[in-house]
Amino acid sequence: MPFDFRRFDIYRKVPKDLTQPTYTGAIISICCCLFILFLFLSELTGFITTEVVNELYVDDPDKDSGGKIDVSLNISLPNLHCELVGLDIQDEMGRHEVGHIDNSMKIPLNNGAGCRFEGQFSINKVPGNFHVSTHSATAQPQNPDMTHTIHKLSFGDTLQVQNVHGAFNALGGADRLTSNPLASHDYILKIVPTVYEDKSGKQRYSYQYTVANKEYVAYSHTGRIIPAIWFRYDLSPITVKYTERRQPLYRFITTACEAQRVSWKGQMQLKRAGGYTIIILGLR
Repeated sequence: MPFDFRRFDIYRKVPKDLTQPTYTGAIISICCCLFILFLFLSELTGFITTEVVNELYVDDPDKDSGGKIDVSLNISLPNLHCELVGLDIQDEMGRHEVGHIDNSMKIPLNNGAGCRFEGQFSINKVPGNFHVSTHSATAQPQNPDMTHTIHKLSFGDTLQVQNVHGAFNALGGADRLTSNPLASHDYILKIVPTVYEDKSGKQRYSYQYTVANKEYVAYSHTGRIIPAIWFRYDLSPITVKYTERRQPLYRFITTACEAQRVSWKGQMQLKRAGGYTIIILGLR
């Protein structure tokens, strides 16, 4: 009798005439195939989706900025003429600038009775303040009305990333139109450096900030009320970094194969319980 090498096959096929299909087995097979498709699409979605991971560290991320931070301010004062509105900047490095006008624009409101100030300027990376006031006006008004609405106050690059919801414009929408017209407003800001690194390794530098505010009536040395809108800032030593990451290809393949293996194994167990009398080998 010739030697048959096929005797060593431990994954033998079951002859078709020994198997019998059932309605239960067909339903189980369809459900399992749909479940396998669902698992595969879930893993594929997870592989395609970009994950944003954040971390904290102590450092100055933007060392090429020259120690400067770009600021964007957009504020409306509906009851103060544009010729009276000015921006003053000062900090602990000795900077004291009254009536900053570079990269700024004043738009009349309410038929010239009010003003919208839009400005782009830079500040040093040291504690300081910038404020909107009438200090730079040629003649000081008797009762300047500093009620206002802040449309935007942001620092650094603008980050428009769906997965990052930080306080990049925490004062946006602040409404002080019902405040005392002669009151000064102090906004105390804690600026937090923020870095966003995309999948290509490109970094963008922005700043989040927290804010506290108070309202009070301030008198000058002559007894006059000279209100202003102050933005006093300090920088946090902690930097927040967001990094885009995508699941490695090998992990996607491994997970997808494992999910299908488990699903097929479960399918065979359900089929045996549903009426199959032949044990199918090779699925472990």
